[in-house]
Order: sequence, then structure tokens, then C-alpha cells
Amino acid sequence: MPLAISPFLRRVLFIDAAVSGAAALLLLLGAGLLEPLLGLPQALMFWAGAILVPFVALLLVVARRQHAPRLLLLDIVIANALWVVASFALLAAGGIAPTVLGVAFVVAQALAVALFAMLQCAGLRSSPRHDAAA
Repeated sequence: MPLAISPFLRRVLFIDAAVSGAAALLLLLGAGLLEPLLGLPQALMFWAGAILVPFVALLLVVARRQHAPRLLLLDIVIANALWVVASFALLAAGGIAPTVLGVAFVVAQALAVALFAMLQCAGLRSSPRHDAAA
């Protein structure tokens, strides 16, 4: 069932798109410069940035709509939650050796994404259902 996108949810989606877009640009264009500072592999950062590009496009498209399928909005929240889990799993797995700054970077971005997921959940709960027959 479609939901009307509340002004609060719209703002959260736009802010998520802006922050994710900035992160995508940083990772795509600066991965080589960041590698020695963060101790994160350049390819990992580049591809993380590349993955964000279609996500940002989706956020922008959805944020501009008046209504969106509830499942699509839930998928955005789930994608953010999976990003958080993957970020902490990356650190816990031990396959990389980030610097202290690299650990702080991964943790900070994961916490920011977790905040977006929580705000989007709150926005979903406050968004009224759209009755197509009305």
C-alpha cells in the first residue's frame, strides 16, 4: 500500500541523499588519497562509493514523490541497516588493518547511517497511508 511521504520523511530522505552523495564523491574521487590515512583498501572505498551512487539516485527520486510504496520505503531503511551491519562486520572480521582514523571513519559513518535508518523508520510510522480511491 502506498504511503504519503510526510514533510519530515521527505527532509530525512533528502538529507540522507546529500550525505550519501558527499560520501560517494569522497570515496570515488579520494580513495587513493584516503588509503594511507585510513588504512582501508583503495578498491574497497572506491566500490563502496560506487554502490552509493544508485542509492543516492533512488533517495532523490523517492523524496520528490508525493507517495511511494511502503515496501520501497522499507527497502531504503533495510539497505541503511545492512550498511551499518556490513561496516561493523568489516571491522570485526579482521581482514583489513585500518588505522585508528580508519576505525573512527568506519564507526562514524555507520552511526550516521544508523541514525538515518532510525529517522526514516520514525518517518514511515508518521506517514499516512494513501488511499488511491480517494
